[in-house]
Amino acid sequence: MSSYNGIVPSQISSLPWRIIFLLIALASFGATILYSAADGNMMPWAAPHLVRFLIMLAAAIVMSRFPLDFWKAMTFPIYGGVLLMLIGVEIVGSLGGGSQRWLDLGFMRIQPSELMKPAAVLAIAWFYDRLPPSRSGDLISLLPPALLLAMPAALVLLQPDLGTTLAIIFGGVVVMFLAGLPLKWFTLSGAAVAALIPVAYFFALEPYQQRRVTTFLSPEDDPLGAGYHVNQSAIAIGSGGFSGKGFLNGTQSHLDYLPEGHTDFVFATMAEEWGLIGGLATIFGFYLLLRWGMRVSMNSASRYGKLVAAGLCCTIFFYIAINLMMVMGLAPVVGIPLPFLSHGGSSMMTIMICIGIIMAIERQPKSSRGKFA
Repeated sequence: MSSYNGIVPSQISSLPWRIIFLLIALASFGATILYSAADGNMMPWAAPHLVRFLIMLAAAIVMSRFPLDFWKAMTFPIYGGVLLMLIGVEIVGSLGGGSQRWLDLGFMRIQPSELMKPAAVLAIAWFYDRLPPSRSGDLISLLPPALLLAMPAALVLLQPDLGTTLAIIFGGVVVMFLAGLPLKWFTLSGAAVAALIPVAYFFALEPYQQRRVTTFLSPEDDPLGAGYHVNQSAIAIGSGGFSGKGFLNGTQSHLDYLPEGHTDFVFATMAEEWGLIGGLATIFGFYLLLRWGMRVSMNSASRYGKLVAAGLCCTIFFYIAINLMMVMGLAPVVGIPLPFLSHGGSSMMTIMICIGIIMAIERQPKSSRGKFA
């Protein structure tokens, strides 16, 4: 029988309302920006954005009610299922935006590469949860997780989708680092990757990906072509000044100078109208979200919970950091949306899956130690 705290059922009062209100605030601000980007209309972006968010929030709350043991038991069924879907994309996948990334299930289209981001974190954390910490320096601690990352990364790279590939690898590598693998392995791997960058540029990247790199290094060389997105984004952000031009008063987005102002470059749309104040408020909201995720990780009583929460939190961080760097010209344009502000269902689904699992970890008994054991 449900117990009651005053007049509120315990199932309701026990929800993490602070983080839920934070998510609602971020998504509502995102809808406000999308409303402005559509010249003061809820369609075609703001209304679907809110509907998706509310559905995904409900799903995240439901996910949070499952115990951590459930997610541990379902780790490899989830990972294996998503891996099979990625293989299915290569065989019967449908095209979208010039890339073969989607799986058409009839009643819906799904992007399995998005689901692989949390699935890879779960799988690698599962492995290290069973590996004695004393063996973290052995080769056995490196090869299986590397294979768990390499298989989906190779399949996603074939689509091709470099941004999502990097996101999958980033979440997995964070878990490997926090599991206690020797620092020298990461140093050597970083040096090897740096040495292979020129080879990858000429022989592994598609022509449009090469253009993104050269545009990042010198956007002013082609201001009306490959460098147009970044230049217009910088103009929009800079013209917003301290307090912005005012709600619905942006010119770069409303006059269609800013491409993708409702997806990849939504931060530039926001900064033009809300200025530095809006930008700092948005970043502070993301800071609160990430701080919550890392606190859940440090307070978890289980090694699995610690690693999963940290890995999923860093996956969310990857979205935020790369998008903000991208719109400011500090990183190549790789098509990474900004959580809760950009229009798009796939990224919203991934972020809310991560949050739902972190909520489930938060519900478990907490450890008195704030360390990775």
